[in-house]
Amino acid sequence: MQTATATPTVRKVTRPRADAQRNRERIVAAAREMFVEFGADVPLDEIARRAGVGNATVYRNFPDRDALVREVVCSVLDRMVQAGQIALAESDAFGALERFVHASAEERLSALCPMISSTFDEHHPDLEAARERVERIIGEVMDRAKAAGQLRPDVGVGDVMIAVAQLSRPPAGTGCLNADRFVHRHLQLFLDGLRAPAPSVLPGSPVTLEDLRQA
Repeated sequence: MQTATATPTVRKVTRPRADAQRNRERIVAAAREMFVEFGADVPLDEIARRAGVGNATVYRNFPDRDALVREVVCSVLDRMVQAGQIALAESDAFGALERFVHASAEERLSALCPMISSTFDEHHPDLEAARERVERIIGEVMDRAKAAGQLRPDVGVGDVMIAVAQLSRPPAGTGCLNADRFVHRHLQLFLDGLRAPAPSVLPGSPVTLEDLRQA
């Protein structure tokens, strides 16, 4: 008598419906706008209203505020990676750095950065993975410019990130959007100071991202 062989169970992977994915993207986009304008404490009901979805849709996608803030920050970091990849296609190595820095400023990094350390677990694996991707792409852009002799050798990734954060926008809710007309002008002044050959010797040593974490 032949014994029947059990058929292995195949787990079906359920992909989100297109409309559900669009709703999630709208929520993240609305949250990013409102976090920049008002800070991380903006009511979730207001975010739902701006996104054009119901409150239940927000909570179905993000069980708490921390989950939503984390998703916003990770999405911004991922867009910075995309900006770096586009910049690397530039034939001019320093031009790639300029393009990346200006594109990163448009993400309103300085308004969102405080949320990383003040509102949720900054060591969450999703956030750490997104941060590592940004670190790699910035390193590639800067190493290429240094190898071409266009970027002064005494600057580190941390130097660039500090400048982008400090020059790009004031903190959330303090006239963030009104400072737009100054941003790219001041960033270009900073970038011009990064060109090689350097006209001066910088005090201290190049700032790394590890230096920023320990600060």
